Amino acid sequence: MSASATHILCSSLTFAWPDGGEVFSGLQLAVGHGRTGLIGLNGCGKSTLLRLIAGDLTPAAGHIRTAGDIGYLAQDLILDTALRVDDVLGVATARAALHAIEAGDTGEEQFAAIGDDWDVEERARAVLDQLGMSGIGLDRTVGELSGGECVLLRLAALLLARPSVLLLDEPTNNLDLYARRRLYDAVDAWTGVLVVVSHDRQLLERVDRIADLRDGSVTWYGGNLSAYEEALAVEQEAAERMVRVAEADVRRQKRELADAHVKLARRKRYGQKMWDTKREPKVVMGQRKQTAQESAGKHRVMHAERLADAEGRLDEAVEAVRDDEAIRIELPHTRVHPGLGVLLLRDLELAYGTRLRGEWDLRGPERIALLGRNGSGKTTLLRTIAGELDPVSGEATIQVPVGFLPQRLDVLDDALSLVENVARVAPGTTVNGIRARLAHFLFKGARADRPAGTLSGGERFRATLAALLLAEPAPRLLMLDEPTNSLDLSGVSRLSSALDAYEGALIVASHDMPFLKSLKITRWLLLDADGLREIDPAQLPVSGGENA
Repeated sequence: MSASATHILCSSLTFAWPDGGEVFSGLQLAVGHGRTGLIGLNGCGKSTLLRLIAGDLTPAAGHIRTAGDIGYLAQDLILDTALRVDDVLGVATARAALHAIEAGDTGEEQFAAIGDDWDVEERARAVLDQLGMSGIGLDRTVGELSGGECVLLRLAALLLARPSVLLLDEPTNNLDLYARRRLYDAVDAWTGVLVVVSHDRQLLERVDRIADLRDGSVTWYGGNLSAYEEALAVEQEAAERMVRVAEADVRRQKRELADAHVKLARRKRYGQKMWDTKREPKVVMGQRKQTAQESAGKHRVMHAERLADAEGRLDEAVEAVRDDEAIRIELPHTRVHPGLGVLLLRDLELAYGTRLRGEWDLRGPERIALLGRNGSGKTTLLRTIAGELDPVSGEATIQVPVGFLPQRLDVLDDALSLVENVARVAPGTTVNGIRARLAHFLFKGARADRPAGTLSGGERFRATLAALLLAEPAPRLLMLDEPTNSLDLSGVSRLSSALDAYEGALIVASHDMPFLKSLKITRWLLLDADGLREIDPAQLPVSGGENA
């Protein structure tokens, strides 16, 4: 990529956290025009890299150069609840000056504040409308908005500013299907430089290239996520074939080395016999012995070198094969028999105004997908069922042990190790038993002794899921609130596989349609102003829709 075509250049980039944990050492990265999807396993440094490029973090060594100004949408977006919408959009000063002039204040400072931006309000409202937020007034405060609306508001501010480089870190987290469709449209329309970190498959299908961050370096793949997965499958098939070839070569070299040892042993025995019987002059036999020893030494070295070379090629071949382990769990104590009563909701009125009229029940090992717009009350409903919130009226009756995994993943005690966290909820299990079961969630050996507060988002999710599923008694109703928010693509696949082993009832609130469709959902429920009603998933548009 030529220097003129490079919009982000990272040279010999090195970064480590204050506790000494190294993230990058000599990273090289050059990003050109267009839309780039940055992917990688949880904890590999994707968000850290965006923060370095945005200037939120300072590298220990190396250089970062960007062409033009940068707009950055952080994953964990926090906005001051007292801010007004026009403050977040960056138009408050120009808007105030415009209103002052309209009221008769013709001071020079008012005109200076506006500059040439006389249509500031129209542009602001147009961007909000583009993102489906036309009903949000510029004078409203952030505290009146939902989490998803705050994400879209920050994106609107970036679209208004039109930076040369736009960085998005998990932008679809907390967005409902309708809001996601608006964001997809904004990404499709973006004509500048865009780098997006996401686990959202539908978003990654809209990029021009994939940057795969792994083991501190980036590998590039042309095309969208589907093209990347096809190319990676071909690579991995070739890598596995090379492993088989290398393994066969190692076996052959070992056999040849063993055969060489047998031949040399025979020669040694023959030479010793000749020496003992003194059939030839001593000088001749001594010369033959020396020659044989030198030949044997060279022979051994030759075969040992061949074996070492073969083993080296095998190591290289194995290194090229990706071994992203899957969560493996067996949960027989979670089984719910068909027809068994699990949950009953009767004339339920939730905090913040949502009403569920009449009765709704869950029986047997059903798998429920809970859909709804941002602010419709999905999280409030799950927290009410879990007993964290009291209903205003009505009943929520749970008839089996329940486990609830909230969006914020605040179930764990950050000061305790993973072993200690699980021991709190499973006091009847030995430490060795806990370690063995944590290993199935990919926390092996010393990893199980790490404090919960040091985990990455994906690791924390796995640890929280482990604590819930390993609790005593085992949950026979499991409720997950936006579980894919903190997971990479591999983590989403792992979660889907892990839930295959869960035999209890399941309620999942999510806007991630590909993930939901992988869970063998038995009922799709929509929560809206009319309450809770069953819908046909075939009616849901692939990229979200007004009714979802």
